[in-house]
Amino acid sequence: MSRKPLYDITPFTALDFPDHLAAIFWFAKCQMQCVYCYNKDIVFGDGKISKEEALSFLQKRKGLLEGVVLSGGEATLYADLVEFCRQIKALDYKIKLDTNGLNPQIVSALVENDLVDYIALDYKAPKQKFEAITKNKHFDIFSSTLEYLLGKAFPFEVRTTIHSDLLQPEDINQIIDDLKKRGYENTYYLQKFVYTPDTIGKVEEQKDVFDTSKLSADLKVIWRQ
Repeated sequence: MSRKPLYDITPFTALDFPDHLAAIFWFAKCQMQCVYCYNKDIVFGDGKISKEEALSFLQKRKGLLEGVVLSGGEATLYADLVEFCRQIKALDYKIKLDTNGLNPQIVSALVENDLVDYIALDYKAPKQKFEAITKNKHFDIFSSTLEYLLGKAFPFEVRTTIHSDLLQPEDINQIIDDLKKRGYENTYYLQKFVYTPDTIGKVEEQKDVFDTSKLSADLKVIWRQ
């Protein structure tokens, strides 16, 4: 029996794929354990939905949906992701990938084979805070994915989740400075931390208001709910 890669499917979203009505495929497992992550069950749980079941779902939604968001967890951990995307594309769906950037080989395979239309890359934290927040030390691997996407001039966005006890304006300004130096010119999205009592790191509700007035104006920054 083949491994079931998906933890869940959100059948409809008008918000997660820019300009497209889409479904969200939530992939089980992740290489990170971000302390603010509220998808604890997805990160540590096992998949419940097979590739075949997911493709059957899409077959039934043809004409109703335009795209699929591959999220998680971390979709690039799925060993058969390239072939899965090929099968999704055969059904005439556009694909958006949400990724932490820790699997540049899979990201490049999807881009080079025209199997993904848009990517949202999570820039979790500046280098000096990366391991403390993600419990993963491979900032260099994330960095190589960012460099690759910039070099390909591929349509993608960079985003960061903000918990004001973990990241301060100076941290975000460091990210903005890094992005600017690398040549990133797209919008940089900030996402507000959503409190739940069962995050991976058991983080508390934010004590302080994040001071947006201290953010650098070197990039266009938009807050996303």
